[in-house]
Amino acid sequence: MIEHVTKQQSSMMPSSLEGQFLIAMPNLKGPHFERSVVYLCSHSEDGAMGLVVNHVSTQITFPDLLRQVDILSDDEDMINLPQPLQNMDVLDGGPVDQGRGFVLHSADYQLEASTLAVSSEICLTATVEILRALAEGKGPSSALLTLGYAGWSPGQLEDELQNNSWLTCDADRSLLFECAPDQRYEAGLKLLGIDLSMLSSEAGHA
Repeated sequence: MIEHVTKQQSSMMPSSLEGQFLIAMPNLKGPHFERSVVYLCSHSEDGAMGLVVNHVSTQITFPDLLRQVDILSDDEDMINLPQPLQNMDVLDGGPVDQGRGFVLHSADYQLEASTLAVSSEICLTATVEILRALAEGKGPSSALLTLGYAGWSPGQLEDELQNNSWLTCDADRSLLFECAPDQRYEAGLKLLGIDLSMLSSEAGHA
């Protein structure tokens, strides 16, 4: 009987959401997670880690970041940056380790022992080498950069899901790399067939 209950409880545990989106419900508040889209890079019984991909940082620009890590030294270097990078957003990836950069990128670029393949299409690299490769035009064809990340202790994300703080859906590569950050929240809801105005009107109702 004990064995039967244990198996039943185990079957009710949610499977890993690694490589999926978390989309904040309207009742989720706070500067980092309100109206947020999170790409989950890892999710297991040990907890979860993800990157908020739709909140642009107001603290630093991408060229300024490259100067901080000595990849750019002057305005001439800035002019020589590949055009897409000159206006690349730095995103506020979450409240943890905000001095550290994380690059989500296409799978056409990988560094041995440094790149985590989250899915067949999307990878995560958190080293200065990928920033240098991007600046030299030798990096991945698609990339976004965050400072900081979002982390959940064991069972914490499951509790938030149980409390209807998040919607989940399969990640969409075009949303990450082709959609403007300020459009990613509504685009994420559309992946689920949900209209933002309807979701907002239902928030707080049983």
